[in-house]
Amino acid sequence: MDDIPVAQRDGLGQTGERKGLRGWRRWLLWFFVGLLSAIAGLVVSWLTYQGAETATLPIPFEPMLVSSPGPGASSMVNAESTPSRSSLLGHLAYEEADASELVALTLNEAILMQPEAADRFEAMVTAAAGDGVYLTPISGFRTVSDQQYLFFEIKAERGQTASTRAEVSAPPGYSEHHTGYAIDIGDADQPDTHLSVDFEDTDAFQWLADNAPRYNFELSFPEGNEQGVQYEPWHWRFVGNSESLETFYKDR
Repeated sequence: MDDIPVAQRDGLGQTGERKGLRGWRRWLLWFFVGLLSAIAGLVVSWLTYQGAETATLPIPFEPMLVSSPGPGASSMVNAESTPSRSSLLGHLAYEEADASELVALTLNEAILMQPEAADRFEAMVTAAAGDGVYLTPISGFRTVSDQQYLFFEIKAERGQTASTRAEVSAPPGYSEHHTGYAIDIGDADQPDTHLSVDFEDTDAFQWLADNAPRYNFELSFPEGNEQGVQYEPWHWRFVGNSESLETFYKDR
C-alpha cells in the first residue's frame, strides 16, 4: 500500500466507495420491486376473493306481482255471466199478469188493464175528446191461451211461416199484452184503419204522437225498432211506474 502513489491510493478508495454505493442502490431497487410485487399479488388476491364472493351470493327473491282486475273487468265478467232476456223471433218474453188484479175499461168492459194504466188511458181518452179526437180501445190484456190462437191458428189459416207471422203477432208467452200494460188503440171515426199501418194517417194517431207521453204511454214498435217487429202505429204501452218500466226495459 505504501508503494502505491498517493494519487492512486485515493483513486482506489473512490472506486470502492462507488461500488458500495451501486450495491446499495441495487438492493433498494430489488426491495421496491419485491414490495410492489407483493402488493400487486395482494390486490389480485383480494379482487379474486371479492369476485368469488359476489358470484356465490344468493339472488334476492322478488315476488311476482299479479295485477288485480280493475272495476271495469268485474262488471264485464258480470255482464258476460248474466244471461240476457229470453227472446223468440224478435219478441221478448213476458209473464202473464194475474187477471184478478186487473180492471175493466169504462169504454169497453171486455178489455182489462193494470189499474194505473187503465186510469191514465181513460184520462187520455177524455183529453183527446176535448180536442175533437175520439180514441177507442181495441185490445188490452191477453192470456197466453189467447195468444196461442192469434199466433198459431191464424198462421195456419193464412199459410204463413212462423217468421212471417212473428212480424205482426208475438208467439205465446212473448206478447206485451200479457203484462196488462199494452193496448191497441184505434180512431173511432175511422174504424177501417184499425190494426193497420194506415192508422198513422188518422187524427187519433197524430194526437197520440203529440200527447201520449204526457200520460206515460209510448209506441211499442216504431219504424225501424231494434226488435225487428213490423211497424205498429196502433200498439202502445204504459211506462208510468217502476213495475211497468222494469217490465219493458230491464235486462234488454
